[in-house]
Amino acid sequence: MQNRKEEVGQHAEQLYQDGLFYCSEAVVKAVLEGFGEEVSHHVLAMSSGFPVGIGGAECTCGAISGGVMSIGYFFGRSRGGSPEVAQSMQLSKELYDRFIRRNRCSCCKILTKNMTKGSAQHMQQCVRFTGEVARDCVEIIEQHLNPTAHK
Repeated sequence: MQNRKEEVGQHAEQLYQDGLFYCSEAVVKAVLEGFGEEVSHHVLAMSSGFPVGIGGAECTCGAISGGVMSIGYFFGRSRGGSPEVAQSMQLSKELYDRFIRRNRCSCCKILTKNMTKGSAQHMQQCVRFTGEVARDCVEIIEQHLNPTAHK
């Protein structure tokens, strides 16, 4: 039997590759489901604006944005002024740093330079990013999650 990290990564990749969801959506759905969470339509809808570098602006990779949302789901704050924000920010930075170490930048425009949007090369790369970020999220969440305290 595969471990959760691999299952979630492959699930995220498949959701993207099958055209069911874009990168940010696939990461959120796969990660939350991988931890047994029901993904509400509100949460999934909130992740829909991030693909192609935030709504097509080609800025921050949408997979990273979906990963940050996933980390925030488990570690973010839900009340103004509560201190959980510090851990959520720290773990989100850890996710970002992993992506940078692996890919050298997070800008969609640079990551897809000289690629035709929607081409096989573009899709293959974005599917890979989606799976990598989902796997990184699982590692980070597993390392820091108190199973009795999550939402």
